[in-house]
Amino acid sequence: MAIADLPLADMLARPLRDLRISVTDRCQFRCTYCMPREVFGRDFAFLPREQLLTFEELTRVARVFADLGIGKVRLTGGEPLLRRDLDKLVAMLAGIDGVQDIALTTNGALLAGKAEALAAAGLRRVTISLDSLDDAVFMALNDAGFPVARVLEAIAAAAGAGLAPVKVNMVVRRGVNEQSILPMAAHFRGSGHVLRFIEYMDVGTTNGWRLDEVVPAAEIISVIGGQWPVDPAEPAYPGEVARRYRYRDGAGEIGVIASVTQPFCRGCTRARLSADGKLYTCLFGGAGHDLRGPLRAGCSDQALREQISSIWARRTDRYSEQRTHRSSRTQQAQPKVEMSHIGG
Repeated sequence: MAIADLPLADMLARPLRDLRISVTDRCQFRCTYCMPREVFGRDFAFLPREQLLTFEELTRVARVFADLGIGKVRLTGGEPLLRRDLDKLVAMLAGIDGVQDIALTTNGALLAGKAEALAAAGLRRVTISLDSLDDAVFMALNDAGFPVARVLEAIAAAAGAGLAPVKVNMVVRRGVNEQSILPMAAHFRGSGHVLRFIEYMDVGTTNGWRLDEVVPAAEIISVIGGQWPVDPAEPAYPGEVARRYRYRDGAGEIGVIASVTQPFCRGCTRARLSADGKLYTCLFGGAGHDLRGPLRAGCSDQALREQISSIWARRTDRYSEQRTHRSSRTQQAQPKVEMSHIGG
């Protein structure tokens, strides 16, 4: 086998398998752990339309990534369904050789009316954010007055469109919504959907993250296991970030994403493309690599492939593994891209 035919890997021998594409930096919600209103207020300057990659540009980049080995594409934001005609992009991505799986992460606010079209276009899976079943708690978190019932409608619509099992993500923050862990587990047990608990992370620099507000994954599993015993399950695929657990009584499974207390950097196979065409090799990255400039300057696919290959081959990111060795002051001072800019 020629060297050029070897799978692309970074400095820690991690292959490139997944591409997460942010299609917009805008969102209707102002979740306190992602886009706090005091920062992302009425005067916040979001990206102008001309700076966003077009669907054609996104598809071209995704095709080059597919040539380099990615098989999974996830559309994120901001809130991706704010991007008009997103089903057209899904159809374009579904036509790329090598892309086997297209998924979407959404707050669910617009999903009910679009699930059928997205599924028909080639969307395979959907992840919906829901941080509590208690309206007061959930609306305080999303800071947009959006009720739980509308998210549950979105989950049902997604399942009805064939996008099941739906994954439901709950970010857990101590002192805010940890009391919702058991009610959420109770609601989704036996539903056929997969509830995943996410440790509150220090993504970006605006959410006021503090380590003492993290509810460790081990504590979450202990709380749930005390009510309904669970057993660990094998990862569904190499590089899966969620640790899976199955209920012993057969009522389905849950997952925990423990970036803070159980880092999974060594298995990370994800590249992230921001809405304005910057490539990030880590969720906690401080600066991206510009792809929009070369794209619009007329670079060839081969030149784009070489640029992306070079970026990935030099990758050494392992922020979460190194977090515990840094002081909180150092972490806060380190520049990091906001989650709303590159998706979760």
